Amino acid sequence: MNRISILVFHPLLHKSRVNQKLVRAVEGMEGVSLRFMYDIYPDFFIDVLKEQEVLLENDILVWQHPFYWYSSPSLLKEWIDLVLEHGFAYGRTGRALEGKQILSAISTGGRRETYLSAESGKFSVRQLMAPFEQTTKLCRMHYLPPFVTHGTHLLDERGIEEAAGRYATVIGALRDGLYSLEEIRKYEYINDLIL
Repeated sequence: MNRISILVFHPLLHKSRVNQKLVRAVEGMEGVSLRFMYDIYPDFFIDVLKEQEVLLENDILVWQHPFYWYSSPSLLKEWIDLVLEHGFAYGRTGRALEGKQILSAISTGGRRETYLSAESGKFSVRQLMAPFEQTTKLCRMHYLPPFVTHGTHLLDERGIEEAAGRYATVIGALRDGLYSLEEIRKYEYINDLIL
């Protein structure tokens, strides 16, 4: 069984209908821990050694956050800048995270069709997530296709529950190692793996 740590980077989680449900769907799952990063670090003073310890203790890391301006909330960027340091996460001797997996679980107000390919003059979510993917590659980690909840402003309660159910299914499948990396990588979104 893979150990999974979900780092929730949502500055206004108490106001998020979608992210609250996603969290509740995986809360208490065996082998899965949740860390509410804005509660832990409201002042942005990140305990680098503690965060590196969390990384070392887990096989899969999930960055759960809203997709703010085609990126992440600022605390996640600060976390990446400080925690994934040279000599630990990358560099000639930085091999501590080699082989671990990373999943971005994002929510966005735009519908899926809003994020089309470059041929249509728009960028796909995968293209916009390229800096996160490249960061994890530098750290010799495996970046998984993202879990994406689209159209959050348009979702009714049933739609939110369905998204939360899919999230729990994906997290459970990753924990239990039900799919190979090769199989997972065939998909644009990891959501599509379990439809």
